[in-house]
Amino acid sequence: MKTKESHGIAISLLCSLSGRSRQAYYKQLHHKEKSQVEGGLIIQQMTDYRKIQKRVGTIKLLWLMAPFLKQHAISIGRDSMFTLLRLNGLLVGKGRSNKSRTTDSNHWMKKHPNLIQNLTPVMAGGLWVSDITYINLSQGHSFLSLVSDAYSRKIVGFHLSEHLTAAGPVAALGMAIGSCSNTESLIHHSDRGSQYCCSDYVGLLQENKISISMTQSGDPRDNAIAERVNGILKSELLEDVYPDVQTARMAVSKAVNTYNYLRPHTSIDMLTPALAHSKVNQLKRHWTNPYQRKLKREATMDG
Repeated sequence: MKTKESHGIAISLLCSLSGRSRQAYYKQLHHKEKSQVEGGLIIQQMTDYRKIQKRVGTIKLLWLMAPFLKQHAISIGRDSMFTLLRLNGLLVGKGRSNKSRTTDSNHWMKKHPNLIQNLTPVMAGGLWVSDITYINLSQGHSFLSLVSDAYSRKIVGFHLSEHLTAAGPVAALGMAIGSCSNTESLIHHSDRGSQYCCSDYVGLLQENKISISMTQSGDPRDNAIAERVNGILKSELLEDVYPDVQTARMAVSKAVNTYNYLRPHTSIDMLTPALAHSKVNQLKRHWTNPYQRKLKREATMDG
């Protein structure tokens, strides 16, 4: 009893010295305890999300957690979320850059013109963009070929190959074509690499009445959407190195599924690519044509 009385006297003295009432003191104490409990719940939920999407950004993480926060009557803003992540070592670093060269445009095969410089896709199934990136193995590299829908950002075809030949891109394109009911109004855009200019790849496009478009320079911004999709997979959903190609293939398949069905995109109104792909009405745009941006930059520099 004496201990309780002593505690009460100590609190009264502390409040007197700080100029606060006992009511204000206990209110602050309650708020602190509530914040600690809420922080623990948020960290636990964040950790669960990061098991699936290891490097998902903080803003997207906050959006993904909105139903959980509402269910538990937790209110937290962006800055507080960043602080909480930083204090618990959960902020993600910058993504890795692709240093490996996968494009060789110094060849004799026909290079097609760029058809999309002034084109902004307005529906799924209008423009596909393709690219190749490398995936590190414990011994050497494997090469990931992707075909993505420029409107929805959905990956519609992919293949991981042990060699940098046309076989991987052709397989990825075959998957994309197999998932599309009508390809006659499609444009396919890629760099001018030999894999995309060879007879097998061009022939498959022509057989399915798909128009062929290619970049006119080595600037990655000429194929910006494809480069961005590659970057998200490598920086957020794939590991730095895999022990063998079989393990890498399983990881790529899982990463593509996560990307398509679980990861929201700011550029498509915070929808997942799969949801955006199924939309009949035009999406609210949060992005501009990357090719038009490049031309504006160049015009500004020339002026």
